[in-house]
Amino acid sequence: MIESILPFLNQVYRIVFVLIPVLVSVAMIVWFDRRVWGLVQKRRGPNVVGPFGLFQTLADALKYFLKEIIVPASANKIIFILAPIITMTLALIAWAVIPMSENFVLADINVGILYIFAISSLGVYGIIMGGWASNSKYPFLGAIRSAAQMVSYEVSIGIIIINVLLCVGSLNLKDIVLAQTQVWFVLPLFPMFVIFFISALAETNRPPFDLPEAEAELVAGYQTEYSGMMYAMFWLGEYANILLMCALGSILFLGGWLPLFDIAPFNLIPSPIWMVLKILFLFFLFAMIKAIVPRYRYDQLMRLGWKIFLPFSLLYVVLTASFLVYFDLLPKGKIQ
Repeated sequence: MIESILPFLNQVYRIVFVLIPVLVSVAMIVWFDRRVWGLVQKRRGPNVVGPFGLFQTLADALKYFLKEIIVPASANKIIFILAPIITMTLALIAWAVIPMSENFVLADINVGILYIFAISSLGVYGIIMGGWASNSKYPFLGAIRSAAQMVSYEVSIGIIIINVLLCVGSLNLKDIVLAQTQVWFVLPLFPMFVIFFISALAETNRPPFDLPEAEAELVAGYQTEYSGMMYAMFWLGEYANILLMCALGSILFLGGWLPLFDIAPFNLIPSPIWMVLKILFLFFLFAMIKAIVPRYRYDQLMRLGWKIFLPFSLLYVVLTASFLVYFDLLPKGKIQ
């Protein structure tokens, strides 16, 4: 009896071991985001609750937890309640395939990159459901914008990933990291890294592309009618997605858990710490952009995605493939 339960318990333990750090990281990353924003504007940022204001996010979470959940009378109640649950769940299950080191990954599947791509594509459903079920014009407009924006930028992210896959010859995230032992892909594919980073901003509804929740014209976008813990779940899903994009960027372009230089003292630092440092570096760029870049207009956002990023990334795929074939650098035994 116990032998039959052990594999199940082992799996539950591993899932909890991945989920709890992600949830704690989300709390800390919100503090970091607000702190950077404050420092750019020559103020302190959160600095009252706990040391350096570290517990501010927990205090905010407790406030949301204790607030009343109000479901509008005209809303489609079931879909209204399901929307934040779907958003948060999808944001968290994508972490199953993210490798923090060579042996530290929950599900080492051969199609890891496709799995992440599929989950991030589904993320838009939570937002559409929330906007539509609210039965109010502002949330609905916010949801339409969000859907169009995420679909537009997913196309260019997919094509950017093709560049990396051509150099690796595998869809496994571990293989992608191990292929960067000689040189990180950020150097040969630097234009793709820049486009990936900007597309990740649009994909996660971060400034300057936070049009779905543009306070000036749409109140709070698709979150307008939400309150209490349901609002907090949207917020949690959003930051978990941002961290996921930072993790993906570090795996595809910054060598994942690999050290900066393969010499002491760099290679003495444990692999997961390198991974965390790279995620933090990318998140710092996210936070800086939020603080210093004005919001895009909706038509500019669409133009950038379809008329600039998409053709340029397609052209770069052709250039990468041509270069690899001409110099006979295609991954042997994988793509032939």
